[in-house]
Amino acid sequence: MSNPIQNRYEFVILFDVENGNPNGDPDAGNMPRVAPETGLGIVTDVCLKRKIRNYVETVKEDSTGYRIYIKDRVPLNRSDNEGFSQVGIEDAANMKAEDLKKRIKSKKDAGIDVDQVVRDFMCLNFFDIRTFGAVMTTMVKGALNCGQVRGPVQLGFARSVEPVFPQEITITRVAITTETDAETKDTEMGRKYIVPYGLYRCEGYISANLARKTTGFSEEDLSLLWEAILNMFEHDHSAARGKMAVRDLIVFKHDSELGNAPAWKLFEAVHVNRKDAGNLAPARSYQDYTVTVDEAALPSGVSCVRMG
Repeated sequence: MSNPIQNRYEFVILFDVENGNPNGDPDAGNMPRVAPETGLGIVTDVCLKRKIRNYVETVKEDSTGYRIYIKDRVPLNRSDNEGFSQVGIEDAANMKAEDLKKRIKSKKDAGIDVDQVVRDFMCLNFFDIRTFGAVMTTMVKGALNCGQVRGPVQLGFARSVEPVFPQEITITRVAITTETDAETKDTEMGRKYIVPYGLYRCEGYISANLARKTTGFSEEDLSLLWEAILNMFEHDHSAARGKMAVRDLIVFKHDSELGNAPAWKLFEAVHVNRKDAGNLAPARSYQDYTVTVDEAALPSGVSCVRMG
């Protein structure tokens, strides 16, 4: 791995959905998430991180340094045990908390910095820990400080630029589930929930200070992150999600580790507006919007790159 990044970043992701459900709400029958006060659509940070993890897993295929910690059908304890094995503690996940703490104390008494060794192993081997951080339950059980790793990359919730109008679509299928149903039914009914169109905006942050002090998030990792964001929907297509695409990635780079301006000033430089402001019809494509960045208003020491 290369050296940790040396510059702070903020970024804005603009992505859209057409005839799909970008992020279903399990508390509302899996309908698209909508803020009740404003009608704006919501996509959670967890949903977007999942797409980024999936892309990295697809292109890196668990190569050294690019494994994924939070992974479908892989128990976290299995990965936690790998970390503990680096200090000679085997099957830590199945130990009682008191027994694990005693083992850890004996290692520390022998001069082994258990926190440092375990954290360095997990950060070195798992891209998503190095990027987003993690809460590792087995480490927490052992009262290790490395059980909660704060990652340098953070995402906020994505919200649609304008209110969205979810629709419930009734569907039918000719396949019948049971023999009994086959005697009385010709078809079975179902439902799909879609957003006809929505343009969503997500804001994110990257701390060079945390990268240096905690996880070692590197320039190589940063390049992969940008690649993953731009392509996070390209290998995740499904009938339920419709057509989703990242339309623009606007990156603000500070020329220092701690930054040269507040993040909100940079985010306010990004303007997303309807091309025809007087048109009351709902937007139905990305071409209905214009996206501009007021680069002339950027504070000194901050540059802007658009990767869309």
